Amino acid sequence: MHETKIAIVLLDDLKTWQKLNVTAFLASAIAIEFPQLHGAKLVTADEHAFLPFLKQPMLIYRADASDQLQRAFNRARERDLAIGIYTRPLFDTATESDNLLEIANSNVDQQDMVGIVVCGDSKKVGKALDGLKLHE
Repeated sequence: MHETKIAIVLLDDLKTWQKLNVTAFLASAIAIEFPQLHGAKLVTADEHAFLPFLKQPMLIYRADASDQLQRAFNRARERDLAIGIYTRPLFDTATESDNLLEIANSNVDQQDMVGIVVCGDSKKVGKALDGLKLHE
């Protein structure tokens, strides 16, 4: 059992490609921010090396409505967890500069979030996401 937990929450009404895109971006945020979670390279018997995984799994939850996602976000903030966000306007951006500008255009409570990632103490993450169901 891991002391920390990594969880991604997605709005369930997104298109499949959007869910996959948001999941990939949010997972990358954890990989970048927490190098101590990096695993070792995967090496075959004939010594071909492949990129490593994170050392622990990520749980993917669904939010049936925006208010559920907002509740999880607020509860994660209250528990001082590491949080990454993905907002609806980011689907229309093409560069990091565009992403940074888009997020900077609104206050935290005005972000149109479609997904979040939270990382931290396993019990705190569990309490922040209480009531959400795992994605199917």
